[in-house]
Amino acid sequence: MSVTMTESALFIPANLINGKWSIEGDGTFNTVLDKYHGTELARVPHATEDQMEEAIAAAHSSLGILRKMSAGDRSSKLVALADMIARDQEELAMLIVREGGKPIGYARAEISRCITTVRTAASEALRFTGETVPIDYGQGTGRTAFTKRFPIGVIAAITPFNFPMNLVLHKVAPAMALGCPVVLKPAPQAPLSALALGRMLEEIGWPKGAFSVMLCGIPVAEKLVKDERVAMLSFTGSDKVGWHLKAICGKKKVALELGGNASVIIDEGTDLAAAAGTVAIGANLYAGQTCISTQRIYVMESIHDAFRDLLVKEYEALKAGDPSDPAVAVGPIIDKGHFERIASWVEEAKQAGATVLAGGRAIDAERNVYAATLITDSDPDMKVNCAEVFGPVAVLEAVKDFRTAIAKVNDSTFGLQAGVYTNNFAHVKQAHEELEVGGVIINNVPGFRVDSMPYGGIKDSGLGREGLKYAMEEMSEPRLIVY
Repeated sequence: MSVTMTESALFIPANLINGKWSIEGDGTFNTVLDKYHGTELARVPHATEDQMEEAIAAAHSSLGILRKMSAGDRSSKLVALADMIARDQEELAMLIVREGGKPIGYARAEISRCITTVRTAASEALRFTGETVPIDYGQGTGRTAFTKRFPIGVIAAITPFNFPMNLVLHKVAPAMALGCPVVLKPAPQAPLSALALGRMLEEIGWPKGAFSVMLCGIPVAEKLVKDERVAMLSFTGSDKVGWHLKAICGKKKVALELGGNASVIIDEGTDLAAAAGTVAIGANLYAGQTCISTQRIYVMESIHDAFRDLLVKEYEALKAGDPSDPAVAVGPIIDKGHFERIASWVEEAKQAGATVLAGGRAIDAERNVYAATLITDSDPDMKVNCAEVFGPVAVLEAVKDFRTAIAKVNDSTFGLQAGVYTNNFAHVKQAHEELEVGGVIINNVPGFRVDSMPYGGIKDSGLGREGLKYAMEEMSEPRLIVY
């Protein structure tokens, strides 16, 4: 194991299991690299099946402790956690830069969002409740009914690398607000922020066993998913893995956030220069490694050429390279495998007749930095169009009218969010009625997200919703009383 002195104050390179940090495991290790420099940050042991059993059993046992905590107690713990994140925010942001390759400005924004996420959860802990049920008629005349929501039980949380702290908190914070224990498996590429969270939960005095975080192989992770003591699986990641886990998880609730190939529509009457600047960032920030990164851009024919020229200029102005440089928007791809896949998809599109308007090449293959890439003349069945690139690649196409643009957006197996630039209110209403997505963002890119809003998709983009109150609804069950 190795860890720098600065980082050692933030995390322990070990698994947190039932209130204890363990450097023992199955004999293999997860090595975490600095994504730009390639240097080793830490080695964390892979947990064994017995250790996973201990974590699940401890989580299940902690239910009794959590049930005795008042909403005020849970809220106070969340406030203390938010204060700790605020205290260490610059060090945590740099940790995200190093383990995730995220540009520093975006990493700082993530930590700021983390503070908001936890403070919102603290507030929701105090006001989250059921509802009065109107039954004072017919057979219910003279009776009163209402529901109270109860925590569902142990949450199995599996999280991705791209928001290594905030997407963890989108599962952990609502669970804490309700009183649900969590067993967390973070992404192997960037688990250190989750380990830092475990250390902070220790410091605020969260009950031992009510939160475990561990790195493990697929068989051990599947034990967590399948165990009958686990009441809910909350997964964020690829659609292939997510639907597989749903198929094997048994009789438990499931929330899946699985990404997509998000679209934006550029309508007539739009401020094209402003839209081009936002779309360029929306397609390439953090090298496009977000599930609502702009991937498909549909522009009305009458304004296509003008918008294309503005967008290409914005692409050419984007800086790529070292994510610790505040001017950099496009940092490294998370690993060599994804870097090579992205390059092969672009090459495949070129060979099939697509035109590259910007980028289309590696900038630094050793460090997995790929240029911000804009493609046109694409076919619907090209991977850069129909699949999730999860890289700095977008396609730009002209459409004859707004209805055609909507049809193009809907011609996808995914449906997470879509952006629509328009000043035509009839088109605003039409987009809301007809776009087959979980969220429609007007005059912004699909990557817009506020942490309290309901967030999730349809079709292959997933099931259920995140966003603090909405996640709490997923993690609880209403119990009716009638008298």
